[in-house]
Amino acid sequence: MPKVTVKFEYEKETKNSVRYKEAPAEGSAPIVGSLYVQKWFAGSTKNLEITIDKKD
Repeated sequence: MPKVTVKFEYEKETKNSVRYKEAPAEGSAPIVGSLYVQKWFAGSTKNLEITIDKKD
């Protein structure tokens, strides 16, 4: 499993960032959990996808 794409959904805004919660696939455990993204980058985005590439 060298690459995996993790989906996140908007959860709430904090002072300088936006918190997203992971939306794991049905029946699988979360990989990252919560993700904080700076407001200047996140803007009004409600959904994010992050690709994680494991390098061994």
